[in-house]
Amino acid sequence: MTVADCIRGIRENDRAILGKAITMIESSNPDHQKMALEILAEIGKFQTAAIRIGLTGAPGVGKSTFADAFGTHLTSLGKKVAVLAVDPSSAISGGSILGDKTRMQRLTRDELAFIRPSPSGKTAGGIARRTRETILLCEAAGYEVVMVETVGVGQGETAVRSMVDFNLLLMQPGSGDDLQAIKRGIVETADAILVSKNDGGFRSIANQTKTHFEGVMRMLRGSGGGWEPVVLACSSVEGTGISEVWEMILSFSGFIEKAGGMAEIRRKQALIWYEDAVRELLEERFFGEAKMAEEYELLKTKVLAGEIQAVVAARELIGGLEK
Repeated sequence: MTVADCIRGIRENDRAILGKAITMIESSNPDHQKMALEILAEIGKFQTAAIRIGLTGAPGVGKSTFADAFGTHLTSLGKKVAVLAVDPSSAISGGSILGDKTRMQRLTRDELAFIRPSPSGKTAGGIARRTRETILLCEAAGYEVVMVETVGVGQGETAVRSMVDFNLLLMQPGSGDDLQAIKRGIVETADAILVSKNDGGFRSIANQTKTHFEGVMRMLRGSGGGWEPVVLACSSVEGTGISEVWEMILSFSGFIEKAGGMAEIRRKQALIWYEDAVRELLEERFFGEAKMAEEYELLKTKVLAGEIQAVVAARELIGGLEK
């Protein structure tokens, strides 16, 4: 498949070709990487008005179930929806189950939807190594809403904030962390909090949790003239509160347009992407040098043996670049 074939297939929303292109972008094969860069260079010429939504929250909060219900609601409105589900990779084997797709049974069968599970690998912050690039491919394929469902690592899961327009944090009924923990966590990066599982015997405590977080958000953000985060409750099983989430996101989009437009958000996202890409390439180039890789292993052995302090070893290693 040539680059031209790939671009044409993506623009025609051939989901098989889109999937192959994403696999190529995620690959570490040098030939695949070269072709992936050519594809991205062409894809970058297509401007879209898609909205990027981050779904964050602790494991078991119901992100995949919500993505299925919310995505189905959007496709019923005629929207094309892509879900990028990031699965945790084992620290021991490096493998990943990639089971999120099994919890989106309605979307899986929906012609207007595309679901792509990806392993997190060694990437921190709840996202996959090539999530940004995958977003661009999905948008070029015509998907109007792109959801990024993060791993679910809790309070450290903030990387998605730099690549989405709207960050939705899901919380379970009764998940009222103490205020200090909340301040240090991902609550401050959320544009809205959604209390999940607002059904059955959880309904009462879900409403209590919603009231709790409404107070928390007022304390954290105050009235600074910006977007005031909203707190909602929903049931993905019963389908209640789902349409309200979309109405809230549309309100957010309208607010952004009045405040200067989505272009400014895109510029900030591009700058962070650029800085991250530079760091990644520098690291690859550094460890790709046989001499530096050998010196790294030698100093690591000394650190483990207690012969040298870690910070001293690091400075000695970097100092080797000047030799």
